[in-house]
Amino acid sequence: MSFVPVCAVADVPRGEVRPFTVADTPVAVVNTDEGVFAILDMCSHAEVPLSEGEVEDCTLECYMHGSRFDLRTGEPLELPAVAPVPVFPVRITDAQVLVDLDNPLTTATQES
Repeated sequence: MSFVPVCAVADVPRGEVRPFTVADTPVAVVNTDEGVFAILDMCSHAEVPLSEGEVEDCTLECYMHGSRFDLRTGEPLELPAVAPVPVFPVRITDAQVLVDLDNPLTTATQES
């Protein structure tokens, strides 16, 4: 796996999400009580940034239509989204968030 630094853990307060671009890929980093997660910053339904949505427990809501995605799997939990969003492995080293974009935990594709 090839982990690359994205941000400091302190850059993303607990219960919040922040957008980053890593190697031309939009990534939303989410800090929850369950840990830090990285998900493609693009809703599979409407192609809008998930980082503009709300964090609740281990989910992230798309602000536009209300679809909620599980941060562990990328699976949509509410309609209208039906396709998962790729999530990426995260490693915390020296208070830095590292993400592996080359080996997503899910390999979802965007809906047409």
